This record gives sequence, C-alpha cells and structure tokens, in this order.
Amino acid sequence: MIPHIRTVLKGQKTITVCSVILLVFAIITVLAPWISPHDPIKVNVAMKLKPPCTEHLLGTDHLGRDNLSRLLHGARISLGFAFLIFVSSIGIGLIVGTIAGYKGGWIDTVLMRFCEGVMAFPNLVLVLGIVGVFGPGLIQVVLALMLVQWVYYARMFRSMVVSLKERNFIIAARISGSSQWKIIKQHMIPNILPPILVMGTLEMGWAIMDISALSFLGLGIQPPTPEWGAMIHEGKGFIRSHPELMLYPGLMILFVVITFNVLGEALSERFGVKRRF
Repeated sequence: MIPHIRTVLKGQKTITVCSVILLVFAIITVLAPWISPHDPIKVNVAMKLKPPCTEHLLGTDHLGRDNLSRLLHGARISLGFAFLIFVSSIGIGLIVGTIAGYKGGWIDTVLMRFCEGVMAFPNLVLVLGIVGVFGPGLIQVVLALMLVQWVYYARMFRSMVVSLKERNFIIAARISGSSQWKIIKQHMIPNILPPILVMGTLEMGWAIMDISALSFLGLGIQPPTPEWGAMIHEGKGFIRSHPELMLYPGLMILFVVITFNVLGEALSERFGVKRRF
C-alpha cells in the first residue's frame, strides 16, 4: 500500500511540475508582443551576429534581429498552431469515431474503410502531397496535419465506444428511454475523457515537431515570421561559426516536447491509459 501511495504522489508531483512549465510557456505565447525586448522581424545589419550583451541577451542573428525576441514570438507559432492541430484532429476524430462506434452497420463500415485508406499512406507523404498541391505556408501545413491526424483518433474512439455501448450502464440508459445524444453526452464522452487528455499531451509534442520539421524544409512558416523550425533552417548556414542560432530554437523544441511527453506518461499512469505511440 505504501509503495502505491509513493507512486501516486510521485506521479502527481510530475504532473504538477510539467503543468507549471507548460503554463509558463502558454503565458509567454500570449504576452510575447509585450515582453519581447525588440521587434522580432526588424533588420539591423550593423548589429548582425552580435554576442549576448545587455541590449541583446541572447545575441542577434545574421540579419541583426534579436534572438530572444524571435524565440518568444516563435513560441506563439509553434505552440499556438500545435494546439489548433490537436483540438481539430481530436475533435474530428471524436465525432467520427463516436458516430461510427455507436451507430455501427454501414455507417461504421464506410467511415472506417475511409480511415484505413488514409492510414495506408505514410503521414509525411500525405502531408507533403497536400502541401505540394496547395503550396507552402503555415496554414497549408496546419490543414494538412489536421486532415492526416484525425483518422487515428477516429479509430481509437470508435473502439472505445464499441466496448462502452455493451456495458450495463449504457444498456440500462437505453432501456430507460434516454435519447442517443443523451447517452453519448452523459455516459460515453465522460468515460473517454482521460484517454483524450493523455493523447492531447502526446499529440501536442508531435504537432510541434511536425510544424518545426516542415518549416525547416521551407514548407511551413515563411520568412521573416519567426518560428522555431524556420529559425533552425535560417541558422544552418552558420552552424560552424555561430551554432547558437540553431541551438537556441532546437533546445526550445526539445524542452517543450520532452515536457509534453513526460506529462503524457504521468497522466497515462495516473488514469491507466495505454499510449498510442
């Protein structure tokens, strides 16, 4: 009993620490325009590649732009749009998976065959194909990732709903005359919220890496807008002389993704949910 209590307390501590860290990043994304010491896109060639000083705490890049200001504004893009991808893909997957699992029959067959068709292709190939059709840009990348990711969650939610609808409390609610919407709203969704919470923390990490990777390839955010992956792309030409131009945004991506994954692991242990990845 005591080891179990220690495990619970340790998991709760991990959840608290990770949540505080992510809350700080969320505050940064909101307040970036006010707390940034300089304009993140203002070019000052006379100040290019300056080392850290009192005016530029993290130095400047090859165009004289303040690195700290670009990191803070880059957080708005990386975290903000990653959250949008998470909410959209989870939301669409929840709707489609719940309908397919609860209705069953030909509706379930059609929806799941479509999902399997999408899943037959590697994610990156589909995203690159969509971006290739609509052209590079952050909006195109976000839409492509949303269209690709939701199918995985649809299948997962569908399997959860199929197992839940045969449970005694669902059968009792159906016999008592509860409508389908009431059963889904009051009985189905509350029972799959913990897996949604766990998957959300993991999906955020993947979304941040996907956005950064596509921006690094020149397919996502376009200059001069600051974004962590794009900053790594811009700094790769100075990797020998000024590696910090790649190191700063790379460490930000690494730190945030690790925090999301550690939080996801702690939540999965807390709620007894298996990870998808």
